[in-house]
Amino acid sequence: MLDLPKVEHIYQNHHMDTTRWNYFTPRDDDIIIATSYKAGTTFTQTIVGNLLFPNDDLPGPASFISPWLDMRVFPLELVLNQLEAQTHRRYIKTHLPLDGLPFHQNLKYICVTRDPRDVFMSMLNHWGNHTPEFYMAMNGIPGLVGDPFPEFVDDTKTTWRNWVTKGWFDWHEDGFPYWSHFTYALTFWKYRHLPNIKLIHFNDLLADLDGEMHGIAEYLDIDVPDELWADVVKRCTFKEVKKDPSKVVGANIDFGFKGGANTFIYKGTNGRWQGVLDDEDLALYDEAMAKLPPDYAHWLQNGGPTD
Repeated sequence: MLDLPKVEHIYQNHHMDTTRWNYFTPRDDDIIIATSYKAGTTFTQTIVGNLLFPNDDLPGPASFISPWLDMRVFPLELVLNQLEAQTHRRYIKTHLPLDGLPFHQNLKYICVTRDPRDVFMSMLNHWGNHTPEFYMAMNGIPGLVGDPFPEFVDDTKTTWRNWVTKGWFDWHEDGFPYWSHFTYALTFWKYRHLPNIKLIHFNDLLADLDGEMHGIAEYLDIDVPDELWADVVKRCTFKEVKKDPSKVVGANIDFGFKGGANTFIYKGTNGRWQGVLDDEDLALYDEAMAKLPPDYAHWLQNGGPTD
């Protein structure tokens, strides 16, 4: 019998709720884009969206077309009705690890990850720019399970130590105050042999966007006309997205972030941790990576082939 992923943990905190997926009705051609956070989520949504709409006729920003289903701040009925009304091929965002996400053999899963040190630097910008209204929404909506979402304290060293050595959930050893990044993609890595799971790495997207997009298109059985391909790839580059980030994430992002879309779509680069994390910080990183399977740890940091 084929070994398939199953839900082993219920993830419920200030941001997410596994049980919202219990009400989701999948379609055979649905695409699930799964990332921990700050690892290429919006990048991949942009890629998939432009592959599906190669004529540059996306019907809205990714935040609307490709909603985050497990995000508890969005009314579930609204999200489900929005997805039900879509007549095009759907692509749905999740931040749930595969051990907390219902698995369907007829859907296509794309798991995106990134060097943890780069994720941390992006997270500093993300968490550090939330508005007071965002904290009120996260912690004030009924149904909160666990402690409130803590407000950001501008102390990089303490934030790093907590993030790399402390879990929010009992079964995690890192990720505070969110969830584990180090083991997130591992939940997919274990099942990478399945034909409907594809792992991609932020490093590879930056190094060869054209080639990676060809691989994603082939995996999703999307045929983009040759004469449109160059423009489709161009629309997915950070330079193009940064010209008008609201086209990707929507104007209502202002509610959650100081500076709005320009804050959310920030740098799109790697290596900013150099000169920020010192030897003591990097020793903690090495300890966290040493707990992971060596082949997975190497890929998590560097990208490249997953065989």
